[in-house]
Amino acid sequence: MLLEITDLAVEVDGKEVLEDIDLYIDKGETHVLLGPNGSGKSTLFMTILGFPKYKVKRGEIIFKGKDITDMSTTERVRMGIGVSFQNPPPIRGVKLVDLLKIENGQTVEEELNPEIMEVAKKLKFDERFLERDVNMGFSGGEVKRSEILQLLAQKPDFIMFDEPDSGVDIENVELIAEEINTLLEKDKKPGQRQKAGLLITHLGYILNFVRADIAHVLLDGKIACTGNPDEILEDIRTEGFKGCLRCFQTQ
Repeated sequence: MLLEITDLAVEVDGKEVLEDIDLYIDKGETHVLLGPNGSGKSTLFMTILGFPKYKVKRGEIIFKGKDITDMSTTERVRMGIGVSFQNPPPIRGVKLVDLLKIENGQTVEEELNPEIMEVAKKLKFDERFLERDVNMGFSGGEVKRSEILQLLAQKPDFIMFDEPDSGVDIENVELIAEEINTLLEKDKKPGQRQKAGLLITHLGYILNFVRADIAHVLLDGKIACTGNPDEILEDIRTEGFKGCLRCFQTQ
């Protein structure tokens, strides 16, 4: 198992937000986490990353067979965890091209890896754009595409995508989804894939373009159900999340 989360309880500002979370993601798998606003999706996301504000009160997080529950965010990223944030901050004074070089293991004095440059062009970024400070004055679509480009430079083994389909038009969603599929090695046969991902979404729109293997619904800080993404999404579209809540309460 690439990522194992067992009996996880998380507290934020003295309030327990997540309880009894069990989540297992293996190499080659793509999972999707659905849930209404305020259900705890972002808390789980930040806890896996190791942000200090999110206190693990119980349980453990195992990545690549190693307990990372008390590791720093930096250590987790170095082990191969990557992330695309929903609303990443602008970074004044840091050029996007220099950040890409660092993420790709280069020095800022080197020329950007030609493969990364080709992907940048695919994502509609030219050399002039790459000279801009990270996220300074970027549109919503440009921010999302920049996040994906950075992940492609980083080449992580486990990738979390926080609301990749929110706030962007159909053209940008399709561009982003194409590169998400690249990151998750969807061009390979399932048994040959080594990368894994967790898509966090409220709308589920991204699933029209990125095929998920397993879906989870998070309600009130607990995983209410797990199963086939198409079936769960259809139920949510028909009954809303309240249908999932009724199902959860009868278990």
